[in-house]
Parts: sequence; structure tokens; C-alpha cells
Amino acid sequence: MTILIKGIGGLFCRPISKIIGIKWTLRGEEYMSQDKPFVIVANHQTSLDILGMLDIWDVMDKCTVVAKRELFYAWPFGLSAWLGGLIYINRNSSDKSRMILNSVGDYLKKDRVKLWIFPEGTRRNTNDIHAFKKGAFHIAISEQLPILPVIFSSYTHFLDSKRKVFDNGEVIITTLPPISTVGMTTKDIDGLMEKTKALMKNVYLETTAEVNAKFMKSKISGMGKKDEKATN
Repeated sequence: MTILIKGIGGLFCRPISKIIGIKWTLRGEEYMSQDKPFVIVANHQTSLDILGMLDIWDVMDKCTVVAKRELFYAWPFGLSAWLGGLIYINRNSSDKSRMILNSVGDYLKKDRVKLWIFPEGTRRNTNDIHAFKKGAFHIAISEQLPILPVIFSSYTHFLDSKRKVFDNGEVIITTLPPISTVGMTTKDIDGLMEKTKALMKNVYLETTAEVNAKFMKSKISGMGKKDEKATN
């Protein structure tokens, strides 16, 4: 999966981001670049998240992603991704999904691979971080792997599907310090999940306020330049 995704990200996805006018700014690279296995949990807003993830893929190096099994039938990509190592799960069966995730623990630790999961499950561009599912935290605790929170700032300042608005914009991707799960048991899942979500939401609000302010400043500046041209 690592080779496949790097190829797609380098050849297609970064140019796409430039074409549609999205700038990805990564913070906390020192945590993401560590050659260690982590369970990465990231907030999920739109399919643009995938572009952002691929933009920073070289920093992560060895990583695989959990995806819904319906993607497998989108051939030839689905088959190629499966052969490359992407992990497919059935979102309608939490027990089966948990079994699949638990089965990859040895692989993650042996090869120091990061596992990227969107714990919200469903993407929602609503200016908030929604309830998490337990799968990511279950595997992190059962395998005693650190949680690595990754937060994408909101897209709402430049993207509004209802009003058909898609402007140029910046997204800040923040990686927080790893959260240890050493000594935790399944009884600690809820607490770990809530702690992680709270940390992510604080950063989400801060970075969203920052990009919103930049966007508004850019808009005002652009309007001022238009007025000058009109006057002249």
C-alpha cells in the first residue's frame, strides 16, 4: 500500500490540490515522521481529506488506510489497492470490522507501519468534530500502540456545497504528540476516546479560526484591489 499510495499522491493528487487552489500546511511533522507504528485518528469532513492525507504521505512514509469495503468494487483501483495492502472493513458489522483490525496488529508493529483511521466514520463538513467509533481505540489498546491525533482545520471558509461555493483556501493539518496506551485495557477505551476527541476539537477550533481570519483578510484585500482598478 505504501508504494501504491506514494505513486498516486506524487503523480496525481498534489497537482490536483494546486489546480483547485488548496494549500495544505502541516504542523507537528516531527511526530508524524517518527519511524514507529501509530494508530492515526483524523477528523473526516469531505473527500478532500484524502488529498490532504496524500499530500503529507511522504512524511508518514510507511502507512496504510482503513476504507469501507464498497471501495473494493471500484476496479481497477479497488483491486490494486487491496493487493497493495489497503484494509477494507464492513461498516455495517462492527464485530467483523474489529476482527479485521485486530488481525493487522503484528504487521503494524513488525514493519513499523502507521494505521490511518477516520473514527467519525461518515464525513461531515459541518464545522464540528462528531462522535467517534471505537475501532481505532480498540486496536490501539489491544496492541498497546500510541494514538496519533491528526486534525484538519475546517473547509467551510472556502467550501459550501449547498451554495455551490468552492474558493481557493488553506487547510492546516496538525499532528499532536502521541498518546500512550501502555497499561490500558478495554475498560479505558471510552476515556481514551473522549480525551483524544477533546484535544482534537480544541486544535480544530484554534486552527479553523486562524484560517478563517486569513481568508477574510485575503477577501478584503482582493476587494480593495478591485475598487482601486474600478476607480482608475
